[in-house]
Amino acid sequence: MKKIASFTVNHDTLKKGMYISRIDGDVVTYDIRMKLPNGGDYLPTSAAHTIEHLFATFARNSAEGDKIVYVGPMGCRTGFYLLTRDTLSYKNAIELVKESMAFVRDFSGEIPGNKKEECGNYLDHDLSGAQKVAADMCQVLRDWTEEKLKYEE
Repeated sequence: MKKIASFTVNHDTLKKGMYISRIDGDVVTYDIRMKLPNGGDYLPTSAAHTIEHLFATFARNSAEGDKIVYVGPMGCRTGFYLLTRDTLSYKNAIELVKESMAFVRDFSGEIPGNKKEECGNYLDHDLSGAQKVAADMCQVLRDWTEEKLKYEE
């Protein structure tokens, strides 16, 4: 079988940040890399679950919400994928992720979609853990630019 695009990225040199993973027609897939690949420090499942609920809720309720296709964690637990319509500019995508991470970092209250009837694993959340990851990503992305969206060779 043909190797998929995400497996062609050199994970030995990949750093935390935000990258364009692929473009398929009018859908842009962003790689929101929160942990170093194969670094031994991965997103705890419960923190990733909380980030997913908060990131997706914020992004879909933002002014750009109609351009969001999907927000979800990577199986390797080193980050998230954000899929958007190509009508969302790269600059605005970066700003949306920055704002989303700040939202997670500063969130207090009941986690959206965290009732038994709304979530398949509603007891598995860690707001404090999610906030630590989001605070780190706020620093990582602080000066992120469109030029940095390309994977380093």
